[in-house]
Amino acid sequence: MEKTWNNKAWFLVLPVLVLVAFSAVIPLMTVVNYSVQDTFGNNVFFWAGTEWFEELLSSSRFWEAMVRNLIFSFIILAIEVPLGIFIALNMPKKGWGVPVCLVLMALPLLIPWNVVGTIWQVFGRNDIGLLGYYINALGIDYNYVQDPFDAWVTIIIMDVWHWTSLVVLLCYAGLVSIPDAFYQAAKIDGASRWAVFRYIQLPKMQRVLLIAVLLRFMDSFMIYTEPFVVTGGGPGNSTTFLSIDLVKTALGQFDLGPAAAMSLVYFLIILLLSWVFYTVMTNYDAER
Repeated sequence: MEKTWNNKAWFLVLPVLVLVAFSAVIPLMTVVNYSVQDTFGNNVFFWAGTEWFEELLSSSRFWEAMVRNLIFSFIILAIEVPLGIFIALNMPKKGWGVPVCLVLMALPLLIPWNVVGTIWQVFGRNDIGLLGYYINALGIDYNYVQDPFDAWVTIIIMDVWHWTSLVVLLCYAGLVSIPDAFYQAAKIDGASRWAVFRYIQLPKMQRVLLIAVLLRFMDSFMIYTEPFVVTGGGPGNSTTFLSIDLVKTALGQFDLGPAAAMSLVYFLIILLLSWVFYTVMTNYDAER
């Protein structure tokens, strides 16, 4: 008997497809349209082809911002992933301490990004900020407004404080899913703590670590609000990442063509690097 297919269910999905079209596809097509056109104002556009892409890829300003983005993301991953694993391993698995630790870990994630930037902007000031005041009281010349190194240290510490909790919660979810029988067998075999971590805990956290690395890479590579609020991209251009440079081009200079071309290249870079991370980590997991 031939099976009949009922396609009426697609009508239930249609509102979602329409919403996605208006919220994602149409804006994306608009950006693509701007990236190949130029204007002299009065809403009159003319064809520019690949001019904006060629100008962008030959610009030292773009590549310098790219390098800053990559360095920042590498530092963030190198700090937050090991730190998140360490904190998750030392969190209690039973008792009243579990909800307390989970709430404390979730608190930084609940604070809006602009509020985080404002907190650390005030916190690091030399005159009224606790961090800036006491660091200078120790004899260390700290001023994130004038010194590029201090600005980098400030935004890195700020990001670690804000987002390490995400890695902790993901790793903790992987750890609590490990059956007690695994630990009992390891104890009987006389396995060391490192062996338990290497052969039991780390493999169980492999998939959540993949999610954590991808999320933290994409977030750190697209970071905008926090460093913009704290340093405004300065001192000079020392903390001007691609996102800040993009906003300056689009809104500050109102160069829609170059900004559209930069946003597309920016999107493709994030997509490519995320795919590389995902491929490498999944292949490593499959080989194991």
